[in-house]
Amino acid sequence: MIKKEIRVVGIDDGPFNKFKNKQVLVVGVVMRGGLFVDGILSTKVNVDGSNATDKIIKMINKCKFKPQLQCIFLNGIAVAGFNVIDVQKLNKKTKIPAVVVIRTNPDIEKIKETLIKIKQKNKIKLIEKAGEVIQIEDIFVQLTGIDLEKARKILKIVCTRSLLPEALRLAHIIAAGIVTGESKGRA
Repeated sequence: MIKKEIRVVGIDDGPFNKFKNKQVLVVGVVMRGGLFVDGILSTKVNVDGSNATDKIIKMINKCKFKPQLQCIFLNGIAVAGFNVIDVQKLNKKTKIPAVVVIRTNPDIEKIKETLIKIKQKNKIKLIEKAGEVIQIEDIFVQLTGIDLEKARKILKIVCTRSLLPEALRLAHIIAAGIVTGESKGRA
């Protein structure tokens, strides 16, 4: 049985201009279930860089909530453009299951073509290592360190106001509000 107040963290990046910004704000929202915010975490990562995995690992491992965290939710597998997160490494170094949440079924082949075009072919391995894209209800996920049944149960608890986990929705809103002065749109 999974407790209704399971502690999770949702991670998303703020808006950015890839021609003007070298770094992008990444926000983590720590919640109990889908109802109570316990804390906010943040870091900065390079646009189209390779430091997101290590920065997010450090952000999570040094936070006071780490011992209670049961799941990491990522809004997609990359932040700051194509700063692709190594979810296997994230899971291994934090010892916390990671769930990549995607609104629409990604065109993996198109993503691979783009990475080759922008001379970042090495990141294709990270996308492949993230595992199969699975549909759960109206969203798509990639699971690392957690099985499908447990992921479904946690998602039922943490998705309270939208299809996305509330921690992810809030991370998106907070990051946008900090970067632009006001949030808009949807997570």
